[in-house]
Amino acid sequence: MTTAPLAGRLDGLLFFPVTAFGPDDSLDLDAFRAHVRAGVDAGAAAVFACCGTGEFHALTPEEFRVCVAAAVEETAGRVPVVAGAGYGTALAIQYARLAEEAGADGLLAMPPYLVVADQAGLLRHYTELAAATSLDVIVYQRDNAILTPGTAVALARTDGIIGLKDGLGDLDLMQRIVSAVRTEGLDLLYFNGLPTAELTCAAYRGIGVTLYSSAVFCFAPDLALAFHRALATGDDTTVDLLVDGFYRPLVELRGQGRGYAVSLVKAAVRMGGLEVGEVRPPLSEPAPEHLAELALLIERGRALLKEAGA
Repeated sequence: MTTAPLAGRLDGLLFFPVTAFGPDDSLDLDAFRAHVRAGVDAGAAAVFACCGTGEFHALTPEEFRVCVAAAVEETAGRVPVVAGAGYGTALAIQYARLAEEAGADGLLAMPPYLVVADQAGLLRHYTELAAATSLDVIVYQRDNAILTPGTAVALARTDGIIGLKDGLGDLDLMQRIVSAVRTEGLDLLYFNGLPTAELTCAAYRGIGVTLYSSAVFCFAPDLALAFHRALATGDDTTVDLLVDGFYRPLVELRGQGRGYAVSLVKAAVRMGGLEVGEVRPPLSEPAPEHLAELALLIERGRALLKEAGA
């Protein structure tokens, strides 16, 4: 773990590696290390290990600990490592402490397991998690963990909570959250955390949310980085070309199956030559026809890059 504040180091494309499993479904640390190393070498600004794309839900505590430690070793301080933490409060704290022991720089607080809590319960959950370790916490808003602007303000006042990742996609709510936190003179980092964030980056930037997680970076860092550069430099021609020809079709393909936000990404990593195994239950592998479509999409995306000269 580095001593520099996490908030000041999260600037660029955020890499959410898949977790690699062998043919017998056991953890394949060598493949995981290679995946993390390749992502950092390609230009990732941070590694978010064992989060949604990394199948946090399917990992035992020991698997989680060794994966986070491996990510920390492979990054060697070049970029920060943020680890997932979730389930109920007691288990989330247990995972947070394992992440801290493994050398992580921060936590991504996944939604609590199963229950739909009220705002007071969510606030208590996240404040207790933030108090349990010295790690900075980013709260992941989605599913059963949706915040009101007032709760977001309270979280912004909480020591150790530095950011909010939005996986809901309600821009009206996000604008009200950003406005409420700003009005109180407080600071949070905001992240576009939708499954294929590139499709909505322009809309999020309109309300001041410029950071985003890129699932595409897992399997096509060249495409993800070209899009990121085009967006940052105002190259609307390249942005539109990639949105229309690659990202929108990818989102439409993702919508063809349950769990495809994870399983399609993992399949695409395998297509790139790194054997990271299949997803664990309860997720399932994509249908063969969808895998064929995915391969064509990746090929098309790279053809579009050549066309754009990006």
